[in-house]
Amino acid sequence: MSDLVFDSARPADREAVFSLLREAGLTTAGIAEDLAHFFVVRILSEVAGVVGLEYYGECALLRSLAVVPAHRGKGLGRRLAARALEAAAAHGAREVYLLTVTAPNFFERLGFATTDREDVPAPVRQSLEFREVCPASAAVLRLKGKRS
Repeated sequence: MSDLVFDSARPADREAVFSLLREAGLTTAGIAEDLAHFFVVRILSEVAGVVGLEYYGECALLRSLAVVPAHRGKGLGRRLAARALEAAAAHGAREVYLLTVTAPNFFERLGFATTDREDVPAPVRQSLEFREVCPASAAVLRLKGKRS
């Protein structure tokens, strides 16, 4: 796939990103209008996947990872997650958390480990994702960064 471009999301991507998230059954609640801290993969200039981050001090919350159904199974989700994790590390995040109902195994293969909600730092627990959007039954996963 030589037509792949991984890029920061732009405000002009908003409609495509929101449509993709809704089709994947993911919320658009709390996403900034300018898609700050979101990344996309484009195939022939069309948004084919998305992932986002929210920052809470030295922690980040990975959210909204989705790939267009026609392009699933090609490693795009893994590459988008890697892009987000690189950005989180560059931003100074020492831990990255996420909530998922459908994909804990996918994230475990990326190095995330299941953790208890009570062990998540308070600022992350106060995020919209934790407080209102994701059900209590959602798996909570954490990836610890390397300390220097």
